[in-house]
Amino acid sequence: MKQISILGCGWLGLPLAKALVQYGFSIHGSTTSTEKLTTLKKLKIQPFLIALESNKVVGAIEDFLQESKILIIDIPPKLRGDHKEYFIGKIQLLIPYIEKSSIKNVLFISSTSVYGDRNDKVTEETDLNPDSESGKQLVIVEKLLQTNTSFKTTVLRFGGLIGKDRHPVRFLAGRKNLENPEAPINLIHQDDCISIILKILETKTWGDTFNAATPFHPSRSVYYTQKAIEFKFSSANV
Repeated sequence: MKQISILGCGWLGLPLAKALVQYGFSIHGSTTSTEKLTTLKKLKIQPFLIALESNKVVGAIEDFLQESKILIIDIPPKLRGDHKEYFIGKIQLLIPYIEKSSIKNVLFISSTSVYGDRNDKVTEETDLNPDSESGKQLVIVEKLLQTNTSFKTTVLRFGGLIGKDRHPVRFLAGRKNLENPEAPINLIHQDDCISIILKILETKTWGDTFNAATPFHPSRSVYYTQKAIEFKFSSANV
């Protein structure tokens, strides 16, 4: 049975771990919540309480990585609100542990925010031009991981994440004058994210970079108005 370590069993990491268990993988899953340890265990995911802090890694990180050949990093930068973090520093603290472990391949979940807020078509060869702090930090982290010769890293840049319990239109209810209403949307569903990750693992595609988004890009005004009607947000005015 192959073993994979997933750093960050959150909104995407947890259903991914569940899918991998169903495919016969042994999964080490991390969380920062003690309450979630029992949930992971019930799903046949070996739970680890691990937190990357500004100056140290808290938890049994060596045990978490032990005997795994693949590490999936799914911990997005937390740069909103009053408690902003230095995401680059956290990954810099993590890398020496990866180097000393059995990990040979890393899959880093990144974001299309590394391209900045642009309305034209981009590919994996497009120059990176982030205009947000999270995008800027992601660019540096991608490079830190992909230039490390102790392991091979594939970077997977997702568009905006949506799912049955997560959709950006919920935050627009009642708002008026939507910013950049004619800009195209760039979203991807949770199920598609998991399928793409499974394909990367199946084909053993390491040391590469991929962009991933739904291949339909209506304008923000058209899309969010339609979704507001579907969700019955009668007060939404987008």
